[in-house]
Parts: sequence; C-alpha cells; structure tokens
Amino acid sequence: MVVKTREKLIDVARQLFAHKGIENTTMSDIANASDKGRRTIYTYFKSKKEIYNAVIERESEQLVSKLRVMASRSDITPSEKIALFIDLRVDVIIDSIVQYHDGSAMLRSLFMRNVKKIEKIRYLALEKEREILDEIVKEGLKTGEFDAERTRDLFPAVVMMFQGLELSYFRNNFTQLGLDRDLIKDNIRHHILSAITK
Repeated sequence: MVVKTREKLIDVARQLFAHKGIENTTMSDIANASDKGRRTIYTYFKSKKEIYNAVIERESEQLVSKLRVMASRSDITPSEKIALFIDLRVDVIIDSIVQYHDGSAMLRSLFMRNVKKIEKIRYLALEKEREILDEIVKEGLKTGEFDAERTRDLFPAVVMMFQGLELSYFRNNFTQLGLDRDLIKDNIRHHILSAITK
C-alpha cells in the first residue's frame, strides 16, 4: 500500500508537471489529482522539489530498465541493439524536453535550481548505460560485426552527442542548424553504425 501510494503520487505529479509546469503545480493540485490529502503527500515528500526529484529518478530507472531488456535480447544483432539503444535515448530526450516544451522557461529554471541533483541522477544512469553499451560492443566484437579500434571511444562520443541533441531540442534550433528534426534518429543511427562496423 505504501509503495503504491508513493508511486501514484509520482505518476500524478509527473502528469501535472507536464501539463501545468512545475512552477504552476501546487502540492494541493497533486493532492486533489491523486485523491489524497496534503498530509498524505507530506508523509512521502517534504516538498514539491522532492517529488520532482523522484519523477526524474523514476524516469532514469525506466530508461535503464528498457535498455537492459533490449541488450539482453538474443534475437537481434549487436548493430540492431545499437540502433535500438539510440532510438530509446532519443525518445527519452524527446519525451523529457519536447513534451514539456510549452513550459521551456519552467524547465530552464528547474535545471538551474536542481542542477546538482539532476546531474547526480544522470551520472548514475550514465554509468548503467555505459555498462549496457559496453556489453553490446563486446558482443559485436565477438561476432566480428564491430571494429575494436573504432569502438574504443564510442561511449564518450555518444554521451556528447546526446548532450548536444538535448540542447538542440531544448532550444528548438534544428532549422537554424540545417537539420531535419524528423530524420535525427536515422542520421544518428547511420553515422554511429557506419563508424563502428567493419
């Protein structure tokens, strides 16, 4: 019951943050939308910031879980796993930034105020993503699909690319950069796989 209540509060808060923005969502809003009293919310979370941090942690855990499931599949090749890895990561960027784009000022202020916490969560997820990507690369090297020299610096390149992509989605400057937003995943897949396959 305790876990279900906490999870429900996180779900409700995530939906409200997405639709109203964090600044415009109150603890009362979360209480009303979850059919719980404010006292119940404060039993689980001391503040709205704490609920927001729980939302970020949950989304990070969900991404890592999806990546693990994908990486463990035996019915697809390492190249297909890399392609799915890229798709999942781009989808997370789209979901976390584009979905909230109406509240871009809100996102900016949240990132500024919670940079340390967000970076800590991202770092933990990043280490797990690195392990998953390393497993896929090892599999690709073993099957002869990937070139050992070319995969050596894959992870830092992928991380930097995703950070740049987050910034582009955040700024919505694809046209200025001469990029077709709808072809981003295809382009990333093509370039990464071209770079690492034999």
